[in-house]
Amino acid sequence: MIKFYPACANLDEGERIYAIGDIHGRADRLMEIYDQIAGDLEARPVRNATIVDLGDYIDRGPDSAAVLELMISPPSRLKGVRRVPLIGNHEALCLRAFDGDVRAETHWLENGGNDCLRSWNLKRETWRAMAPPEHIGFMRGLALTHIQGDYLFVHAGIRPMIAIEEQKPHDLIWIREPFLDYNGPHPYVVVHGHTPESMAPTVRYNRIGIDTGAAYGGPLTCLILEDDRIGFFSSERDICGELV
Repeated sequence: MIKFYPACANLDEGERIYAIGDIHGRADRLMEIYDQIAGDLEARPVRNATIVDLGDYIDRGPDSAAVLELMISPPSRLKGVRRVPLIGNHEALCLRAFDGDVRAETHWLENGGNDCLRSWNLKRETWRAMAPPEHIGFMRGLALTHIQGDYLFVHAGIRPMIAIEEQKPHDLIWIREPFLDYNGPHPYVVVHGHTPESMAPTVRYNRIGIDTGAAYGGPLTCLILEDDRIGFFSSERDICGELV
C-alpha cells in the first residue's frame, strides 16, 4: 500500500509518473522497482502512465550493461508504458570518452567507468572499438529535460533565476550549488537525482531529490506523482521524504 503525501504541484487527471533515481549499475534494484511499478499499475490502472528515468544508469555498480539492456528492453509487464530516459553526467562522460576526449576518459574511469567496462567485459585499450553499439546509441538519444504538469525532470538541477530555455546543458547534468540550497521558487517543481543527500528522498516545496545512494549501498528510489499528491517506492524498504 502506497502512502501518499500532499504535493506542491499537480498533474492532470488520469496521469501518473514514476520517476526513478540514479541506478548506477544496480540492475537487481531496478528490477525490484519495475516489479513494484507493474504491480501498482495492475492494482490501480491509470489512463496515462509515464516512467521518467533521471540518468546515471551506468558506473559504480556491478552491472551497467544489464541496466542498459533493461532500459532498452523493459520487462513485458511494462509494455505500453511511456518511457522518458534522461541523460546523467556519467552517460555524458562516457560518450565524451567514447568520442576520443582523453581527459574525459580519465575522469570517467576514475569515477566508476572501470566498473562499466568490466560489465561489458572490455579493456581500456579496446573498448571504443568493441562497446555495444546499441548501448552507445541509447545513450546518444537521451534527453536533457522533461516537463509534465507542474514538474520539471532533470538529472542534476537548474541554475536558479535562469529561464528553463536558457539553462546550460552542463548545469542540467552537473549542478549542485547554488541549486540545492536555493529556497526561492522555480518555474516548476524540479525532480532530480545526482546528489545523494540521504538514504531517503529530499522533498522541498521547490524540488524533490531522489538519488538515495544506490551506487553506495543505499536503496533505489522511485517517486510516484499523480493529481496533487506524491508517494514513493524503494528497492529495499518503505521510505518517505521529509517535507521542508
